[in-house]
Amino acid sequence: MTSRVRGALSAALIALACLLVPSGALAAWAAYGLTDTGRYVTAMAPLAADPAVRDGVADAVAGEVGEPVRPFVRSLTRTPAFGTAWDEGNRAVHQAVLRALREGGHHEVTVDIAPIAARVEHRAVLPRTEVAVLPASALDRLRKGYDVLEVAGFWLPVTAAVLAAAGIAVAACRRRAVTATALGTALGGALLGLAVAVGRRLTLTDLPDPVRRPAAGAVYDALTGTLRTVSWLLVAVGLAVALTCWLTGRYGLPRGRRGSAGPVPDPAQQPTRARA
Repeated sequence: MTSRVRGALSAALIALACLLVPSGALAAWAAYGLTDTGRYVTAMAPLAADPAVRDGVADAVAGEVGEPVRPFVRSLTRTPAFGTAWDEGNRAVHQAVLRALREGGHHEVTVDIAPIAARVEHRAVLPRTEVAVLPASALDRLRKGYDVLEVAGFWLPVTAAVLAAAGIAVAACRRRAVTATALGTALGGALLGLAVAVGRRLTLTDLPDPVRRPAAGAVYDALTGTLRTVSWLLVAVGLAVALTCWLTGRYGLPRGRRGSAGPVPDPAQQPTRARA
Protein backbone atom coordinates (compact mmCIF):
# COMPACT_ATOMS: atom_id res chain seq x y z
CA MET A 1 0.00 0.00 0.00
CA THR A 2 1.53 3.30 -1.11
CA SER A 3 1.86 6.30 1.19
CA ARG A 4 -0.76 8.22 -0.81
CA VAL A 5 -3.33 5.44 -0.46
CA ARG A 6 -2.57 5.05 3.23
CA GLY A 7 -2.96 8.78 3.76
CA ALA A 8 -6.30 8.89 1.95
CA LEU A 9 -7.64 5.87 3.83
CA SER A 10 -6.44 7.28 7.15
CA ALA A 11 -8.06 10.66 6.47
CA ALA A 12 -11.38 9.00 5.57
CA LEU A 13 -11.41 6.83 8.71
CA ILE A 14 -10.46 9.71 11.00
CA ALA A 15 -13.03 12.05 9.45
CA LEU A 16 -15.78 9.48 9.89
CA ALA A 17 -14.72 8.86 13.50
CA CYS A 18 -14.80 12.57 14.30
CA LEU A 19 -18.24 12.92 12.74
CA LEU A 20 -19.51 10.20 15.08
CA VAL A 21 -18.12 11.87 18.22
CA PRO A 22 -20.98 14.35 18.91
CA SER A 23 -23.74 11.93 17.93
CA GLY A 24 -22.13 9.12 19.95
CA ALA A 25 -21.81 11.30 23.03
CA LEU A 26 -25.42 12.43 22.68
CA ALA A 27 -26.70 8.88 22.26
CA ALA A 28 -24.68 7.59 25.21
CA TRP A 29 -25.93 10.43 27.41
CA ALA A 30 -29.54 9.72 26.50
CA ALA A 31 -29.22 5.95 26.81
CA TYR A 32 -27.26 5.77 30.06
CA GLY A 33 -27.72 9.15 31.71
CA LEU A 34 -31.40 9.94 31.28
CA THR A 35 -32.49 6.36 31.93
CA ASP A 36 -30.76 6.14 35.31
CA THR A 37 -33.33 7.04 37.96
CA GLY A 38 -30.77 7.90 40.62
CA ARG A 39 -28.87 10.27 38.32
CA TYR A 40 -32.09 11.82 37.12
CA VAL A 41 -33.31 12.54 40.65
CA THR A 42 -29.91 13.94 41.63
CA ALA A 43 -29.84 16.25 38.62
CA MET A 44 -33.35 17.52 39.29
CA ALA A 45 -32.98 17.93 43.07
CA PRO A 46 -31.55 21.51 43.04
CA LEU A 47 -34.58 22.72 41.08
CA ALA A 48 -36.75 22.41 44.19
CA ALA A 49 -35.44 25.83 45.22
CA ASP A 50 -36.13 27.48 41.84
CA PRO A 51 -39.14 29.86 42.06
CA ALA A 52 -40.07 29.27 38.42
CA VAL A 53 -40.13 25.52 38.96
CA ARG A 54 -42.23 25.88 42.11
CA ASP A 55 -44.83 27.94 40.30
CA GLY A 56 -44.80 25.51 37.41
CA VAL A 57 -45.44 22.58 39.73
CA ALA A 58 -48.39 24.35 41.32
CA ASP A 59 -49.87 25.19 37.92
CA ALA A 60 -49.37 21.67 36.58
CA VAL A 61 -50.90 19.91 39.59
CA ALA A 62 -53.82 22.34 39.66
CA GLY A 63 -54.43 21.76 35.96
CA GLU A 64 -54.52 17.98 36.39
CA VAL A 65 -56.12 17.54 39.82
CA GLY A 66 -58.26 20.65 40.13
CA GLU A 67 -58.10 24.32 41.02
CA PRO A 68 -59.03 23.73 44.73
CA VAL A 69 -55.57 22.26 45.33
CA ARG A 70 -53.65 25.24 43.94
CA PRO A 71 -53.38 27.11 47.29
CA PHE A 72 -52.25 23.94 49.03
CA VAL A 73 -49.60 23.16 46.42
CA ARG A 74 -48.33 26.74 46.33
CA SER A 75 -47.93 26.80 50.09
CA LEU A 76 -46.29 23.37 50.00
CA THR A 77 -43.66 24.46 47.47
CA ARG A 78 -42.45 27.14 49.88
CA THR A 79 -41.78 24.76 52.75
CA PRO A 80 -38.62 22.73 53.41
CA ALA A 81 -40.67 19.57 52.96
CA PHE A 82 -41.15 20.37 49.28
CA GLY A 83 -37.64 19.07 48.56
CA THR A 84 -38.70 15.63 49.76
CA ALA A 85 -41.90 15.73 47.72
CA TRP A 86 -39.99 16.96 44.67
CA ASP A 87 -37.47 14.12 44.83
CA GLU A 88 -40.14 11.50 45.42
CA GLY A 89 -42.28 12.88 42.62
CA ASN A 90 -39.41 12.86 40.13
CA ARG A 91 -38.50 9.34 41.16
CA ALA A 92 -42.08 8.13 40.72
CA VAL A 93 -42.48 9.82 37.32
CA HIS A 94 -39.14 8.54 36.02
CA GLN A 95 -39.83 4.98 37.14
CA ALA A 96 -43.33 5.05 35.68
CA VAL A 97 -42.13 6.25 32.27
CA LEU A 98 -39.28 3.73 32.15
CA ARG A 99 -41.61 0.92 33.14
CA ALA A 100 -44.02 1.89 30.36
CA LEU A 101 -41.20 2.06 27.81
CA ARG A 102 -39.82 -1.35 28.72
CA GLU A 103 -43.04 -3.27 29.30
CA GLY A 104 -44.90 -2.13 26.22
CA GLY A 105 -48.58 -1.29 25.96
CA HIS A 106 -50.45 1.71 24.57
CA HIS A 107 -51.90 3.31 27.65
CA GLU A 108 -51.50 6.69 29.26
CA VAL A 109 -48.75 6.91 31.87
CA THR A 110 -50.06 8.16 35.22
CA VAL A 111 -48.60 8.65 38.70
CA ASP A 112 -50.48 8.51 41.98
CA ILE A 113 -49.39 11.56 44.00
CA ALA A 114 -51.34 10.62 47.14
CA PRO A 115 -48.42 8.74 48.79
CA ILE A 116 -46.12 11.67 47.98
CA ALA A 117 -48.51 14.22 49.49
CA ALA A 118 -49.11 11.99 52.51
CA ARG A 119 -45.41 11.94 53.32
CA VAL A 120 -45.30 15.71 53.38
CA GLU A 121 -48.69 16.73 54.75
CA HIS A 122 -51.03 14.15 56.28
CA ARG A 123 -53.95 16.55 56.27
CA ALA A 124 -53.96 16.95 52.51
CA VAL A 125 -57.22 15.86 50.91
CA LEU A 126 -56.99 15.71 47.12
CA PRO A 127 -60.08 15.27 44.91
CA ARG A 128 -58.09 13.19 42.41
CA THR A 129 -54.65 11.71 42.96
CA GLU A 130 -53.91 10.18 39.54
CA VAL A 131 -51.84 12.64 37.50
CA ALA A 132 -51.17 11.98 33.79
CA VAL A 133 -47.50 12.46 32.92
CA LEU A 134 -47.36 11.05 29.36
CA PRO A 135 -50.16 10.49 26.83
CA ALA A 136 -50.37 7.22 24.92
CA SER A 137 -49.54 8.85 21.56
CA ALA A 138 -46.35 10.39 22.93
CA LEU A 139 -45.43 7.10 24.60
CA ASP A 140 -45.46 5.29 21.25
CA ARG A 141 -43.07 7.80 19.69
CA LEU A 142 -40.85 7.81 22.75
CA ARG A 143 -40.64 4.02 22.79
CA LYS A 144 -39.32 3.93 19.21
CA GLY A 145 -36.63 6.46 20.06
CA TYR A 146 -35.77 4.60 23.25
CA ASP A 147 -35.20 1.34 21.35
CA VAL A 148 -32.87 3.11 18.91
CA LEU A 149 -30.94 4.81 21.71
CA GLU A 150 -30.33 1.53 23.52
CA VAL A 151 -28.41 0.32 20.47
CA ALA A 152 -26.83 3.61 19.37
CA GLY A 153 -25.75 4.59 22.87
CA PHE A 154 -23.28 1.71 22.92
CA TRP A 155 -22.27 1.15 19.31
CA LEU A 156 -21.75 4.75 18.15
CA PRO A 157 -18.97 5.54 20.67
CA VAL A 158 -17.38 2.13 20.11
CA THR A 159 -17.46 2.58 16.34
CA ALA A 160 -15.94 6.05 16.62
CA ALA A 161 -13.08 4.72 18.76
CA VAL A 162 -12.41 1.78 16.40
CA LEU A 163 -12.40 4.01 13.30
CA ALA A 164 -10.04 6.50 14.95
CA ALA A 165 -7.64 3.73 16.00
CA ALA A 166 -7.72 2.22 12.50
CA GLY A 167 -7.10 5.60 10.89
CA ILE A 168 -4.07 6.21 13.08
CA ALA A 169 -2.75 2.68 12.52
CA VAL A 170 -2.78 2.86 8.70
CA ALA A 171 -1.47 6.43 8.49
CA ALA A 172 1.90 7.02 6.88
CA CYS A 173 2.65 9.70 9.51
CA ARG A 174 1.03 8.75 12.76
CA ARG A 175 1.84 12.00 14.53
CA ARG A 176 -0.17 13.90 11.96
CA ALA A 177 -2.95 11.34 12.23
CA VAL A 178 -3.11 11.72 16.00
CA THR A 179 -3.12 15.50 15.62
CA ALA A 180 -5.96 15.36 13.09
CA THR A 181 -7.94 13.01 15.34
CA ALA A 182 -7.45 15.29 18.33
CA LEU A 183 -8.52 18.40 16.41
CA GLY A 184 -11.53 16.57 15.01
CA THR A 185 -12.51 15.46 18.50
CA ALA A 186 -12.27 19.04 19.75
CA LEU A 187 -14.41 20.20 16.84
CA GLY A 188 -16.95 17.48 17.61
CA GLY A 189 -17.11 18.63 21.22
CA ALA A 190 -17.70 22.21 20.11
CA LEU A 191 -20.49 21.08 17.78
CA LEU A 192 -22.04 19.10 20.62
CA GLY A 193 -22.07 22.16 22.86
CA LEU A 194 -23.60 24.20 20.04
CA ALA A 195 -26.28 21.54 19.54
CA VAL A 196 -27.17 21.68 23.24
CA ALA A 197 -27.53 25.47 23.08
CA VAL A 198 -29.62 25.37 19.90
CA GLY A 199 -31.77 22.59 21.38
CA ARG A 200 -32.49 24.72 24.42
CA ARG A 201 -33.58 27.64 22.31
CA LEU A 202 -35.82 25.50 20.10
CA THR A 203 -37.33 23.72 23.11
CA LEU A 204 -38.29 26.94 24.84
CA THR A 205 -39.53 28.58 21.63
CA ASP A 206 -41.90 25.69 20.91
CA LEU A 207 -43.61 25.95 24.29
CA PRO A 208 -47.16 27.24 23.80
CA ASP A 209 -47.22 28.97 27.18
CA PRO A 210 -44.45 31.59 27.59
CA VAL A 211 -45.06 31.65 31.35
CA ARG A 212 -43.63 28.15 31.69
CA ARG A 213 -40.40 28.91 29.79
CA PRO A 214 -38.29 29.81 32.86
CA ALA A 215 -39.21 26.53 34.55
CA ALA A 216 -38.64 24.56 31.35
CA GLY A 217 -35.28 26.26 30.87
CA ALA A 218 -34.20 25.33 34.39
CA VAL A 219 -35.20 21.71 33.81
CA TYR A 220 -33.41 21.62 30.45
CA ASP A 221 -30.22 23.01 31.97
CA ALA A 222 -30.35 20.47 34.81
CA LEU A 223 -30.79 17.52 32.47
CA THR A 224 -28.12 18.60 29.98
CA GLY A 225 -25.50 19.58 32.56
CA THR A 226 -23.55 16.35 32.04
CA LEU A 227 -23.74 16.75 28.27
CA ARG A 228 -22.29 20.26 28.45
CA THR A 229 -19.48 18.99 30.66
CA VAL A 230 -18.70 16.24 28.14
CA SER A 231 -18.59 18.77 25.29
CA TRP A 232 -16.09 20.98 27.15
CA LEU A 233 -14.05 17.90 28.10
CA LEU A 234 -13.84 16.79 24.46
CA VAL A 235 -12.68 20.24 23.41
CA ALA A 236 -10.07 20.47 26.18
CA VAL A 237 -8.65 16.96 25.69
CA GLY A 238 -8.60 17.29 21.91
CA LEU A 239 -6.76 20.60 21.96
CA ALA A 240 -4.33 19.36 24.62
CA VAL A 241 -3.40 16.26 22.59
CA ALA A 242 -3.06 18.29 19.39
CA LEU A 243 -0.81 20.83 21.12
CA THR A 244 1.33 18.05 22.59
CA CYS A 245 1.78 16.44 19.15
CA TRP A 246 2.73 19.79 17.64
CA LEU A 247 5.27 20.58 20.35
CA THR A 248 6.91 17.16 20.20
CA GLY A 249 7.07 17.36 16.41
CA ARG A 250 8.58 20.85 16.42
CA TYR A 251 11.00 20.67 19.35
CA GLY A 252 11.45 17.00 20.02
CA LEU A 253 13.71 15.09 17.63
CA PRO A 254 12.82 11.39 17.60
CA ARG A 255 15.57 9.08 18.79
CA GLY A 256 15.54 7.12 15.55
CA ARG A 257 16.31 10.21 13.47
CA ARG A 258 19.23 11.27 15.64
CA GLY A 259 21.37 8.35 14.50
CA SER A 260 20.08 8.20 10.93
CA ALA A 261 22.63 10.70 9.66
CA GLY A 262 25.54 8.45 10.67
CA PRO A 263 28.73 9.36 12.56
CA VAL A 264 30.33 12.72 12.05
CA PRO A 265 33.50 12.28 10.00
CA ASP A 266 36.83 13.12 11.63
CA PRO A 267 38.66 15.88 9.70
CA ALA A 268 42.01 14.37 10.63
CA GLN A 269 41.12 11.13 8.84
CA GLN A 270 39.88 12.82 5.66
CA PRO A 271 42.14 12.38 2.61
CA THR A 272 43.94 15.55 1.57
CA ARG A 273 43.98 16.74 -1.99
CA ALA A 274 47.34 17.29 -3.58
CA ARG A 275 48.08 20.84 -4.45
CA ALA A 276 48.49 21.59 -8.09
